[in-house]
Amino acid sequence: MDWLLLAGFCGFLFFFGLAYFGLLGADEPRYAQVAREMLGRHDWITPTLGGKPWLEKPVLYYWQTMLAYRFFGVSDWAARLPSAVDATLMVVAVYLFLRRFRRCFPLAGFQLAGFQLDGALMAASASGVIGFARAASMDMPLAANFTIAMLAWYAWYESSSKRCLALSYIFLGLAMLAKGPVALFLALAIVVIFSAARSDYRLIARTCWMPGIALFLLTALPWYVAVQLRNPQFFRVFILEHNLGRFGTDLYHHTQPFWYYVPVVLLGLVPWTMFVSMALVESIRAWWTERRKSLQPEDAWSAFLVIWLMVPVAFFSLSASKLPGYILPALPAGTLLLAEYVRRHLADPLAPPLTDDARPSLLLIVLHSVVAALPVVAALMMQYIVFQHRLPWGRAAAISVGFAAVLAIGIALTLRPPLGLRVLRFVTLVPVVLAVAAVLRIGAPALDVTLSARPLAQEINRVDNHSLPLAILRLSRETEYGLHFYRDQKVLRYEAGEIPAGEHLLITPEGWQKNIAKWTTGRRVTYVGSFAAQGLDYYWVGKSSN
Repeated sequence: MDWLLLAGFCGFLFFFGLAYFGLLGADEPRYAQVAREMLGRHDWITPTLGGKPWLEKPVLYYWQTMLAYRFFGVSDWAARLPSAVDATLMVVAVYLFLRRFRRCFPLAGFQLAGFQLDGALMAASASGVIGFARAASMDMPLAANFTIAMLAWYAWYESSSKRCLALSYIFLGLAMLAKGPVALFLALAIVVIFSAARSDYRLIARTCWMPGIALFLLTALPWYVAVQLRNPQFFRVFILEHNLGRFGTDLYHHTQPFWYYVPVVLLGLVPWTMFVSMALVESIRAWWTERRKSLQPEDAWSAFLVIWLMVPVAFFSLSASKLPGYILPALPAGTLLLAEYVRRHLADPLAPPLTDDARPSLLLIVLHSVVAALPVVAALMMQYIVFQHRLPWGRAAAISVGFAAVLAIGIALTLRPPLGLRVLRFVTLVPVVLAVAAVLRIGAPALDVTLSARPLAQEINRVDNHSLPLAILRLSRETEYGLHFYRDQKVLRYEAGEIPAGEHLLITPEGWQKNIAKWTTGRRVTYVGSFAAQGLDYYWVGKSSN
């Protein structure tokens, strides 16, 4: 039964409706196109975009997407498939770890059956995990492999199984292939800090197991060597510019305040934010109280999760360049910390009885209910948010808020004693499922028409069947890379001097016909049509007279 529920929830949360809206932003279509070009050239070493080396990211996502394209054909949903698969593997790993190493026991006549299922579904249903599991990007491949590596390392720590340590090194190598050396740095930082917290510095030396290091190198190093040999600029572009440069300078204009990742993590953990915060505070308080004593096994696991949660947040907060996806590897630690909080309060015979003080307070229950229900409002109002960039008050908003309020009240009443934490997972998954369903059913068409280049490319295809070059003027990178993928042709930029001499199609902001005259002197320009949803016009431009 557990496996059926896992398959059902992962199938719905991660896979269902992957094609409901086109690729969004600049990264999704760009990465999807890189994988397409690599597959077309049968080249598994050098990523290219527009036929030129694209060395900003490692290769794991591209390999996975190439396999998806080979089996299912090139499409936007196939480009998103690797992230969905990786998220599912991560959830399965959480389930297997909890079943093997965090067993539950009956307490006061109550058997917490399927606790491992609770923890796995908590990890699967965090909003950040759902969002990036549906994105064509490197963030979920990194987070999934990093999570499996950390779980395998802790499994070795508890069991002394060399097999677990070997798995940890292999998946850490895959994480390095997913996003780069940041995976290795974060893992080392977590292990070193945890060893210091346990006052067991020999743990670091024991972790440095030569066969494991060899497995890590065999997993990650061959591609890095091969791509460097083929592309001598790789070290400069990837290591110096896109790793050290991104961290130390705002080279790519992603400046955010130092505290940026605090709200990002809180939002990424929705709907579990309030209980994860409570579990974090309780774990830190318990460790501080017992800091002069050796950590017990139960305390050690909580301490490990706290360190795992906080190290990525602290590290990326120091970076000059910040993006939401950077923090994804921390989110599974937060949901695991909550799972341990629930387990210890309900199913551990060694834990103190569940007194009134240990039970969730009414305030915590109310806050959790509100946080869990609020995404339903945003999902039901997605069309208004996308088109108007605000949440207008009216009949639709009143109905949405009223429905969410009823849902929040129902959650709060259910979580009161005597059920409480025993039904936390069940009642909280209800608004998660409703919110995802509403986004896919109501919000997807609005996201597609306003934020994706897919419908624009479909309109242009009615005018031209890929026979003419395509150029843009003063448009965003999102439109450029989106058209590149959906038209499968290099998109030229007028302002970069890439003006075709022959006839071609030109896309500009709406109402720019007079402004393009200086770029098309002596050439015939014919207005072809508009794409009002994104405020764009497109023109046919004749041959140059020169």
